[in-house]
Amino acid sequence: MASILAVCLVHELRPDKPGTRTVTAIDKRAVDGSVRVDAFGLIGDVQADREHHGGHDQALYLYSKTDADFWAGELGRELHAGWFGENLLVDGLDVNAARVGEHWRIGEGSDAIEIEFTSPRTPCTTFARWVGGVDARGWVKRFADSRRLGAYARVVRRGSVSAGDAITVLSVPDGALTIAETFRPE
Repeated sequence: MASILAVCLVHELRPDKPGTRTVTAIDKRAVDGSVRVDAFGLIGDVQADREHHGGHDQALYLYSKTDADFWAGELGRELHAGWFGENLLVDGLDVNAARVGEHWRIGEGSDAIEIEFTSPRTPCTTFARWVGGVDARGWVKRFADSRRLGAYARVVRRGSVSAGDAITVLSVPDGALTIAETFRPE
């Protein structure tokens, strides 16, 4: 059964580029309990750079446990839920294989949410700085080439989400590209 392993909110706003006043909200951590979801994502989360991350079409960022485990092995270290900046850590489904326009229900009953997949994550230098200890351009290329990008989704139906919630695939548009297939490196 596919499910949500962790719901992650910003833990701490961090300086992004040395010598500037910009901040990043990439430091996300798993939280306990249920979290409300509205059109802009998880209530209590922060989207520090809405030009590149956020808004209605990027309200939620989903990453799969399989991909997180792959990178933990590649980097030789444990990676906590939220390490990729994801809001939802997913088990049992490949978010990169989801099709643009695909709908998922997360949870059951009247408080379940519905999401629609919109686009892949585009790795950036903020992400490379967060990873640390790697060449920024090298990391961006390596992450992009892996096609283990994770996916953005818009919120179709508001509600609440928590770890352990079941995921149900509601609809898959015929002929639509997968999230991975739509990725075009910058």
